Amino acid sequence: MSPADDGRSIGQLVASATTELSALVHEEIALAKAELRQDVKRGAIGSGAAVAAGVLALFSLPVFSFAAAYGIHNLGIGLAWSFTIVGGVYLLVALMLLLLAKAKLSKVKPPERSIASAKQSAAVLSGVKPHPRAVPGARTEPRSAETGTTAVEHMTRSSA
Repeated sequence: MSPADDGRSIGQLVASATTELSALVHEEIALAKAELRQDVKRGAIGSGAAVAAGVLALFSLPVFSFAAAYGIHNLGIGLAWSFTIVGGVYLLVALMLLLLAKAKLSKVKPPERSIASAKQSAAVLSGVKPHPRAVPGARTEPRSAETGTTAVEHMTRSSA
């Protein structure tokens, strides 16, 4: 298809391709940001639950320590059992928060759609060959005397 077929010049086609490539890159970045934002939120909730579980477990240690001390001291049912019950409740809450943290953190995944889309775009773009340009001051190939074409032009025309 030549540029004359749809009425656009090569410059317009290049500008259009550049614009579309720029839009594709911006869309890829936006997709990656959206996926990462969602995973960061899940990770933050899971981490917060893990920290809360750690704090509650830490709070349970003095309670169990006091309960053990009072239990040994009293050797009966009394004040020590109340400390034990409170410590057990703290541990149960910490265990529930730890399970919540594990569930939230296990859902964090790499941005699979962004990676797949970027790989697909890279595969498409790797097959694109740049248009040869004349560089000012560069050495040019000698033209054939009988046809007026260079060797590269001759090879290109014969392969087409």
